[in-house]
Amino acid sequence: TVVSFDSFRFVVKGSLAGAAVYVAYDQGLLGSGTEGAEALKKAQTALPPAVKEWTSYIGWEVRTLPPAPKYDFSLSNSWNKGVQTVMSALSVAPTRAREYTVEGWKYVKDLVK
Repeated sequence: TVVSFDSFRFVVKGSLAGAAVYVAYDQGLLGSGTEGAEALKKAQTALPPAVKEWTSYIGWEVRTLPPAPKYDFSLSNSWNKGVQTVMSALSVAPTRAREYTVEGWKYVKDLVK
């Protein structure tokens, strides 16, 4: 049987996505906020030497690498902020729905006049 190029690309993309999810899970990125913060710190320390080794293997000459960006945020605080924002939006949703309904009826009444 002939396998189409599209099916091959689908399998390759699916494999890459599965591998990315596995690596994220294995490194603790899908765990708690503290596990994610620790994984981020490990990545920040491991990335510059890995890039330098890779570029020397390829044959590129890299004299100095820029420093890794410093992220100063807490994943748990970001998560909490997101939860608070969603809950705030849900708490005002009935009031906003009522306001929009009243405005809609007023608009329809003005059109009918």
